Amino acid sequence: MSVVYLKTPFIEKQIRNLKLGDSLYISGTIFLMRDEAHERALKLFKEKIKLPFDIKNLAVFHCGPIVQKKNNNWKVLSAGPTTSMRMELFEDEMIKNYQIRVVIGKGGMGEKTINAMKKYGAVFASFTGGAGVLLPAKCIKKVKEVHWLDLGTPEAFWVFEVENFGPLTISIDAQGNSLYKKVNKEVDKGRVKAYKYLGINK
Repeated sequence: MSVVYLKTPFIEKQIRNLKLGDSLYISGTIFLMRDEAHERALKLFKEKIKLPFDIKNLAVFHCGPIVQKKNNNWKVLSAGPTTSMRMELFEDEMIKNYQIRVVIGKGGMGEKTINAMKKYGAVFASFTGGAGVLLPAKCIKKVKEVHWLDLGTPEAFWVFEVENFGPLTISIDAQGNSLYKKVNKEVDKGRVKAYKYLGINK
């Protein structure tokens, strides 16, 4: 396991070199999208309409930030991760169509997304839930742009400038290895042993 510092835009080779358990810090530009923004982005792609901001080779953060507008500028008060499985319906197509390289969130993702990560060169990076209030002071430097506010501030398409955004843990790599699967296997082994010890037939 290594500590890796990367700047955006990413190069596919950099992402494919990341290993399960690596700690990743990102500097540069990331963007935030949740369910509704994902759905709109894919609809626009089908209609051959460009997004208002180019997300190629960037990181998507599954997050609905808490923000405040003051003197025409946005201030980020908190930016914690949303449960990423909510985006499982869309993420494989987002990776394929927009060449997203890093997906940041919590809780991991399903097989469709994992297969897209393997095929196109992307990873899932976990961020600790409940620590969102630390990010604005620590590594979110500014809101560069915001689009689709008609969806509401939590669902809008946000673009942040960040510095050493992390630590993020690579929990699904571009080879399809998953910390979540690994942990589940260990849990299953432990369950079998526990049932045997307790004399329970399962």
